Amino acid sequence: QVQLVESGGGLVQAGDSLRLTCAASGRTFSNLVMGWFRQAPGKERAFVALISRDGSSTYYADSVQGRFTISRDNAKNKVYLQMNSLKPEDTAAYYCAARNAASLATENWLYAYWGQGTQVTVSS
Repeated sequence: QVQLVESGGGLVQAGDSLRLTCAASGRTFSNLVMGWFRQAPGKERAFVALISRDGSSTYYADSVQGRFTISRDNAKNKVYLQMNSLKPEDTAAYYCAARNAASLATENWLYAYWGQGTQVTVSS
């Protein structure tokens, strides 16, 4: 089992920055591919970013490419999502997810472990 706890969400204005943190416990963190997903009201949960087990590979949704950066610290069992130049359309609940496999994946059903989510609201 893997337990994931997100933090760092909040209410910001367009153009501001936020950093989300996901703390993991329960399994060897370095064995996990980590991802961030988001879900806006009335919409399906959507892929945002992922990072490989050793942090050498990252992948982003087109909508956040160039504005968001995912990173991890395997010594601290944490993954981060730095969000810059936030837009109102980034408003959503953001979820951290873990995949106990080497291969990278953007499909949410391929992630077995999920946090409870943290709300990000961007006002115009």
